[in-house]
Amino acid sequence: MTQRPVSALTVAGSDSGGGAGIQADLKTFAAHGVHGLSALAALTAQHTRGVSAVHVPDIGFLRAQIDACFDDFAIGAVKLGMLANAAVIHAVADALEHYRPAQIVLDPVMVATSGARLLEPDALDALRGRLLPLASLVTPNLPEAELLLGRRIGDRADMRAAAEALLAIGAQAVLLKGGHLPGGGDVVDLFAHAGTRREIAHPRLSVDAHGTGCTLASAVAANLCRGLALEPACAAAADYVHAALHGGYRPGRGEVLVLDHFGAAPHGRP
Repeated sequence: MTQRPVSALTVAGSDSGGGAGIQADLKTFAAHGVHGLSALAALTAQHTRGVSAVHVPDIGFLRAQIDACFDDFAIGAVKLGMLANAAVIHAVADALEHYRPAQIVLDPVMVATSGARLLEPDALDALRGRLLPLASLVTPNLPEAELLLGRRIGDRADMRAAAEALLAIGAQAVLLKGGHLPGGGDVVDLFAHAGTRREIAHPRLSVDAHGTGCTLASAVAANLCRGLALEPACAAAADYVHAALHGGYRPGRGEVLVLDHFGAAPHGRP
């Protein structure tokens, strides 16, 4: 018998349109040569033009999915995405505290592309109090960081201050995504961990894309499973998302771009 490969688990929402959520996570894991596992925390009816319905499964069933994955697989990293309410967040936190996976990448999905807030105040409090301290890395975009911190982020200096503030409230490491900053020029993401601060820059692409946040966090998780340390895992993940955006395509009637996961795949298995 060969040794079991390391797997990555995503606990997130499903996207019936295949561009974001668990579908994007599993494509990302596969593109990195990592076996992907999933526990569905929400189901959405959506396509490239929007979301028409959301269903949150029973909490007991969510826990059963997570238990089944940890019972049978060697899990190197867990990626957390859309967790719809406080009850779901507490259930996931309970499971993570029980199993203590080596790496947890938290994508705090709180704000829709339209700008609409997706979490109620008690859910935000639960995310901040239960999941943020457990996460090896948190990967907010700027609107999500603003909700976590209760402050506006308007420029690069604000980004640096926000990363420090996220560390101060309990994040172990931060990859703050800068795509929402106004103006032209490069998109700059900021990595902060212990004494390390690093800006990761890529040319801004004039596209309306879907699933970039899910993909970035999943690529970090996959790179951690492949044995990379946290900083290079984040840099490689940002490179992957940029390449996948560059090769993106439009499978639906909407103008939203879906990422080209396998065209951007790194060469070689872990």
